[in-house]
Amino acid sequence: MFKGILITKDEAGYRARFQEIDEAILPQGDVTVRVEWSTLNYKDGLALTGKAPVVRRFPMIPGIDFAGTISESSHAAWKVGDRVILNGWGVGETHCGGLAGIARVRGDWLVALPAAFTERQAMAIGTAGYTAMLCVLALERHGVRPGDGEILVTGASGGVGSVATALLGKLGYRVVASTGRTAEADYLKALGAAEVIERSELSGPGKPIGRERWAGVVDTVGSHTLANACATTRYCGAVAACGLAGGMDFPATVAPFILRGVTLYGIDSVMAPLSVRQTAWARLAQDLEIGRLEAMTSEIGLSEAVEVGARLLEGKVRGRVVVDVGR
Repeated sequence: MFKGILITKDEAGYRARFQEIDEAILPQGDVTVRVEWSTLNYKDGLALTGKAPVVRRFPMIPGIDFAGTISESSHAAWKVGDRVILNGWGVGETHCGGLAGIARVRGDWLVALPAAFTERQAMAIGTAGYTAMLCVLALERHGVRPGDGEILVTGASGGVGSVATALLGKLGYRVVASTGRTAEADYLKALGAAEVIERSELSGPGKPIGRERWAGVVDTVGSHTLANACATTRYCGAVAACGLAGGMDFPATVAPFILRGVTLYGIDSVMAPLSVRQTAWARLAQDLEIGRLEAMTSEIGLSEAVEVGARLLEGKVRGRVVVDVGR
């Protein structure tokens, strides 16, 4: 038995509870990990509250991320005592996840914990920070450089947005952070934003094409925000879209793409191949300042995860939340 969050769904409804869990519930896998730290992402909030059909198998241990130490392994690449992290792969959705003391997974899904990070720091980054790095890598591959102009980060007070702001600021880009919580302006500027704008400037219906401003965009919001970001991106600029906090719709036209040569990159962190993950984590170890990471991170115990997950969806959580699985 071990402690964790268990989600059940039956005639009595959808429930997420902190409780003792029998190890027999764990699915098959060639590696067993003693989980030490996890985290809460937007998707975790959806899973914990049931506000979207993220969980597709019941009962389910949620948590799309974890960091810990291997306790059993029949996988050739891993041995007992190895320190590892996991992000995505359907864990916490169709395969029991990281908001519990033990996880059993496929060894092919794991990445070695970078020496630059502790398990706690790796989870302060989590899927949110790893996704932010994938967005930065997409802009770099496109050829967007710090001297090319402003970079817009939407949903900047959230997990992905906070890490993206810190990364881009460290790399020398002029970051304009869009947020619905303008009281967080000092926080975002401390992370690396040069300017903070109110999200309402982008969140309403806009024109098919607008005044050119952004050399690049990291968008975590979707819907009208993404459409307006594309419409105001500069000639041959790039937009990396990775989120849907504002909606799954995309009320746009082809105008920015065929009149300005704007490129829209879709960023998937869940099923990205191992080589991509390793590149992203290596760059995080190189480019993310630990001080800025700590400034955006708060800590909770596992027993608090359900409550904080609901607050996260309400926009009441700033930056990143790490979960101490031992308490």
